[in-house]
Amino acid sequence: MVDLELISENMDIIGADGVYLGTVDAVEGDRIKLTKADSGSHPGHHHYISAGLVAAVEENQVRLSATGANAALMEEEKDGRAISDDKK
Repeated sequence: MVDLELISENMDIIGADGVYLGTVDAVEGDRIKLTKADSGSHPGHHHYISAGLVAAVEENQVRLSATGANAALMEEEKDGRAISDDKK
């Protein structure tokens, strides 16, 4: 696993396919908190992705092991619920 201390605020989060997923707001525990602006269909609050998806940290980018679309499907709410659970 990548050293999470290398991840800092305002870094771009990029999928394995090069697709932009969002911007880092903070690292909280073993998850990356995205900025509110990157909340997509659930505007006005933060979404999170597992730090386990991080493949590398390069310059000002967090590169994921999942494609942008797949990583978006794995986003979570603050309480850990999957975003996809809210759409049911």
